[in-house]
Amino acid sequence: MLFRLLRRLAGGSRKRKGIPKGGQPPFHPGPVTEEELARLPLPASLEQSVSLIQGLLGHAADLIVREVLLPSTPPARAAILFIEHLVDKDDLQQHILKPLLLEVAATARVAALAGRNLLTRLVETALSDRKAIPAANALQATEGLLDGDTLLLLDGSPQGLILTSRGGEGRAVEEPDTESVVRGPREGFTERLHTNLSLLRRKIKSPNLRTESLRLGRVTRTQVVLAYIEGLANRRIVEEVRRRLQRIEIDGVLESAYVEEFIEDSPFSPFPQVAATERPDRVAAGLLEGRVAILVDGSPFALTVPAVASEFFLSSEDYYARVPIVILVRFVRFVSFFVALLAPAVYVALTTYHQEMLPTPLAMAIAAGREGVPFPAVVEALLMVFTFEVLREAGVRMPRPLGQAISIVGALVIGETAVQAGLATPLMLIVIAITAIASFAFPSPSMVMATRLLAFPMVLLAAMLGIFGIIWGLLAILIHLVQLRSFGIPYLWPYAPLSLPDLRDSLSRLHWWWMRERPSLMTPENAERVPPGQRPWPPRPHRGQKKRGEERP
Repeated sequence: MLFRLLRRLAGGSRKRKGIPKGGQPPFHPGPVTEEELARLPLPASLEQSVSLIQGLLGHAADLIVREVLLPSTPPARAAILFIEHLVDKDDLQQHILKPLLLEVAATARVAALAGRNLLTRLVETALSDRKAIPAANALQATEGLLDGDTLLLLDGSPQGLILTSRGGEGRAVEEPDTESVVRGPREGFTERLHTNLSLLRRKIKSPNLRTESLRLGRVTRTQVVLAYIEGLANRRIVEEVRRRLQRIEIDGVLESAYVEEFIEDSPFSPFPQVAATERPDRVAAGLLEGRVAILVDGSPFALTVPAVASEFFLSSEDYYARVPIVILVRFVRFVSFFVALLAPAVYVALTTYHQEMLPTPLAMAIAAGREGVPFPAVVEALLMVFTFEVLREAGVRMPRPLGQAISIVGALVIGETAVQAGLATPLMLIVIAITAIASFAFPSPSMVMATRLLAFPMVLLAAMLGIFGIIWGLLAILIHLVQLRSFGIPYLWPYAPLSLPDLRDSLSRLHWWWMRERPSLMTPENAERVPPGQRPWPPRPHRGQKKRGEERP
């Protein structure tokens, strides 16, 4: 296969028509599969190796090839290949080219006297500060180049070296817009996988942190990293995550959402079963609880599994603020969820079927407001909810300064105009406004989307059966949630099945010295998180004086 491909590279292009005089056009050997690249070894000849790499990459304009003569004894011919816009040029110049050209003379003499392989000796001396990976076949060589590394080839050597030199343009580490906090770290993940791994390593400096790398996408060859803490993560969950990732077959993975759709248990459920976050501290907290993290190159959103329903109502700031404040804030979030889900439906049910449940002055005010409105309450509610969704979507898609102005001004103008034209009642606008504000109270965008989607069928059920329709809708949602799983973990855990120790960090949060055990379904091996006796006590007063520094026994 190698000789056939080399013959194509050398003379196959001469048979093509339309070759201009004085030269021949670049030859492209055509698409090559991953299996073919893995079976294709690098030739020992430097010219053949360079021609092979150039042909496989289609003679790309940004593929730079520098042939150098190493000042060794005897001199050795070498070639350095890299993608121009993917490498850090300063790092390449100072830590690869300069050591090879200035420090290789003594290195080569020692290697010649010792009879050792020149590539191995270069890695041990001149390139000792570089991570060097041997490249024995075309797959390893091309993957290293496309990742932003540098390929070093020596004449007469049947393999090359992949030297780390990744750089290029990229977004700096900054605070995520969707998960901002008042107190807490201000750093967030970026689109660079190695930057995200470094942020995670800074949070967890344990040797038990395991990272496993694999490639997904037949065309994109996207690098995906599976991270967990050995001894804390459930081995069965880790094995299940690894199995689901390895079975993914797709042309390309451009964002972590691609992976999420392939690994979730119930893809037709509106509720998210995989948690996505841009915050390294939240991923580190999940790993400490026994969860598994998935990081995708090119995506600032990391995935953590398993995910339960209560997790989507929690924020990183909950663990940095005082406990009484956190209890109040979490209560507000859970109430906001039901308000965003049920407020329009309750309005439709009360105004259509259950006017007797309203106080008389309020019922008369609603009747007076609805006088002249040509639509029934259900059409009015659906029209207003749909209009608000259009305004919100338009505000998101438009440029940020213009989108915010259009969202606010559009809502005010359309709402006032609808009331004056008799198409909606003021109370309906108040209900829609409260629903919209409540939908932004819980921090998970995925749960917000699920709530917005379920609000429409709840309004229709309220229009058909009133309060009984709302109850039936809630029962259907509850039955679905009880049956839902995330990598085998019940979605409503720790409520169903009930786990009293795990309720300490669900609806409310207790102090760290009371949450002594990790989640029971996540970490069956090492459950202890905080040893006993960690509660702080004020100093115990002695007779006639007070001594500081003593703890209450």
